[in-house]
Amino acid sequence: MTSLCRDRDWIDAAVQTIEADFNRSADTHLLRAPVAGPVALYVKDESTHPTGSLKHRLARSLFLYALCNGWIGPKTTVVEASSGSTAVSEAYFARLLGLRFIAVMPRSTSAEKVAQIAFHGGESHFVDGPGEVYAESARLAADLAGHYMDQFTYAERATDWRGNNNIAESIFSQMAQEPHPVPAWIVAGAGTGGTTATLGRFIRYHRSSTRLCLADPEASVFHRHVADRTVTTHAGRGSIIEGIGRARCEPSFNPELIDRAIAVPDAASIGAARVLSRRLGRPCGGSTGTNLWACAQVIEAMAARGEAGSVVTLLCDSGERYRSTLGDPAWLAAAGVEAGPYEDAMEAFFDTGRFSAP
Repeated sequence: MTSLCRDRDWIDAAVQTIEADFNRSADTHLLRAPVAGPVALYVKDESTHPTGSLKHRLARSLFLYALCNGWIGPKTTVVEASSGSTAVSEAYFARLLGLRFIAVMPRSTSAEKVAQIAFHGGESHFVDGPGEVYAESARLAADLAGHYMDQFTYAERATDWRGNNNIAESIFSQMAQEPHPVPAWIVAGAGTGGTTATLGRFIRYHRSSTRLCLADPEASVFHRHVADRTVTTHAGRGSIIEGIGRARCEPSFNPELIDRAIAVPDAASIGAARVLSRRLGRPCGGSTGTNLWACAQVIEAMAARGEAGSVVTLLCDSGERYRSTLGDPAWLAAAGVEAGPYEDAMEAFFDTGRFSAP
């Protein structure tokens, strides 16, 4: 048997292994958030995936894409640039296939994420700044004769946005029996742009009236790029919200799919995440708070127009991953983040269904 035939046999088995793992997994829950008023808010809890975040879907798609393109073989070392959550999920799939996995991440990545990568058999390779992860990942993969997964380039093309159990299809299926089954808006953040690409394309492919809102940290370039296509980078201090927002406009981000972009202060993300954690009875990460703050503005605009309906957003990952950073008052104080006023505003939003920023 030739080496090529052996690799094909291995690839066949690898694809089957990932598909079997998917078949063992239930879909994530769509929760109704207890917000007053005529607009119903739903939160899709992606923290219940086996690796605890929305990025589990992306990692599975990236591995299948790489396997079916012939980029990964039985001895390939897989390297990824990540702020943590994608790396956790990719470590899981690499171990499933018996492959070495190395995550290239900023030193500021939460200790909880680093521990989860190690738990799934992955290795962490640190760089000083978020902008260094790309070149270092490519260099490391080349030195090891491995494969740089490059989520920031391939996220939007690795997922079948027409259907095939993607997140958009899941949302619309789970909404089918609700009083307003077609969401007026879906609100999501962007790190790679893969999730917003999947949602936006699915909405258009199925000719839905749903609009897509980008919830983006203030320090990110994405909302700036939506407003002005000539803006592709943003200098200055970055956001403390891991997983979403970037200093450069990533190849997978498609601004044409965004109907509205809302820039969210980091303190607002923290305050909103705290409130949602209490209201849902489960800990929410910072990017979920970013989504919720944008949802409140979307719902306020609907209420001002006298509209009823539904809005859907994502619970991206658990707040347990950020106990040593976003969940630590001393860490937040050192970062100069005062979330109290935003927390109060979000409590009022849940109680009244109306939103007013502090």
